[in-house]
Amino acid sequence: MTVESSETTQQGLILTDGAAAKVKSLLEQQGEEGLQLRVAVQPGGCSGLRYQLFFDDRSMDGDIVSSFGGVSVVTDRMSAPYLGGATIDFVDTIEKQGFTIDNPNAGGSCACGDSFN
Repeated sequence: MTVESSETTQQGLILTDGAAAKVKSLLEQQGEEGLQLRVAVQPGGCSGLRYQLFFDDRSMDGDIVSSFGGVSVVTDRMSAPYLGGATIDFVDTIEKQGFTIDNPNAGGSCACGDSFN
């Protein structure tokens, strides 16, 4: 139903085209079938919570699965409220290379950019 997909777009995690292309490339390098990008929020880091991005072949109860450019992105039900509306991008510049997360739910973050509150 189109209403469900628009809610997912507005409230779920967003993976930019650049990030999806990088994830797809990394998955191809892994050479394993059934892997998907799992995005989670865990306690820790200097601001209280930290992001975790990793490849996973598990499926857990309550997982939210989205697809971006042929890449499956999975978020567990406990992390989903922290990641609603967050955008994951991949930057590759002279100053910085890696995945970035722009999260409207974060009240603040640390200087390293890996944790938030």
